Amino acid sequence: MPASPTPGPLSGLVVADFSRILAGPYATMLLADLGADVIKIESPGGDDTRTWVPPTRGDESTYYLSINRNKRSIALDLRREDDLEVARQIADRADIMVENFKPGGLARFGLDYETVASSNPGLVYASISGFGTGDGAHIPGYDLMVQAISGLMSLTGSPDGPPYRAGISVFDVMTGMHAMIGILSALHSRGSSGRGQHVEVNLLSSALSGLVNQTGAYVAGDTVPHRMGNAHPSLFPYEPLPASDGDIIIIAGNDGQYARLCEALGVPELAGDPRFATNRDRTANRDELRPLLEDRLRERTKAEWFDVLVKAGVAAAPINSIAEGVEFARSLGLEPVVEVGEGPAAVPSIRNPIRFSRDEARYDLPPPRLGQHDDDIRAWAKGTR
Repeated sequence: MPASPTPGPLSGLVVADFSRILAGPYATMLLADLGADVIKIESPGGDDTRTWVPPTRGDESTYYLSINRNKRSIALDLRREDDLEVARQIADRADIMVENFKPGGLARFGLDYETVASSNPGLVYASISGFGTGDGAHIPGYDLMVQAISGLMSLTGSPDGPPYRAGISVFDVMTGMHAMIGILSALHSRGSSGRGQHVEVNLLSSALSGLVNQTGAYVAGDTVPHRMGNAHPSLFPYEPLPASDGDIIIIAGNDGQYARLCEALGVPELAGDPRFATNRDRTANRDELRPLLEDRLRERTKAEWFDVLVKAGVAAAPINSIAEGVEFARSLGLEPVVEVGEGPAAVPSIRNPIRFSRDEARYDLPPPRLGQHDDDIRAWAKGTR
């Protein structure tokens, strides 16, 4: 494959991306951002997210655009022998292969790990599924299903209201990151052994791991967590509280932060009140402490309190819209938006969150049109380029 215009820490690695929708494409986009050459192998109908609209940029799905930069696309119908041969050639020349077919689904094409590794033993082959390759292999793997099955939805919403899903496909994203961690770990191992290996991740395992203290409460403390709205089961304050013009997030993660909060609010006596002296006390007596804090907070606007509290070293935050969140990051100099590609084809995108002292992420290739790089990839796969 042609060298990336912008080198990165993963430059020289080739990724055969047989994944679609979110978890796999997110993982391969992160790899591509860091310099890997990612070949996006799509069916003739294209990645499902190409049709997930609205919203759009022009006639393209912003969902698709958000997770497919820095890739090259080839459209292959694996039911056609000539296209299948190209797919096998790509897999044979790749360093990394990522797929999220139904478990075992690629075996009928000779693109399963065992078959591909027999001719490409250095391959790091990552499989992403919904519920693993055992008894859950037959269950479709959608993030919303996993939010329900894992217990996340039982934690989300008001105590007396219905369960809610998160506002994003949180476990798809989390599983994509776990896949990337597994891939990079296997690459490190390959450096000493010379051999690749099969990396497997699934949405449910990522979900149970990502629920951290909530699943830990059950397995280590025999406690089944429940919906608490915006409250935290183990900390107070750690939730929105009302200022004069709306809610502001207030956090006291330890006793020192709580003392600073009380000082900033002008109620230092609450820091020494034995009912609230420790986090355990504050959590147990939150219904007594909450109205005392609210009385002071209602004396100023949320913007005024944000300035006062942050200057005092207290964790506080406005509750922003997505637009306000992006603009807030911009105001801090984080440069959250990058232009991917050049000229009229350039696409605004959210910056890769990883920063390096020597290397840098690249933003060379806008998300490809379906089959945009067919000719170049076919020639490369056959070894003629």
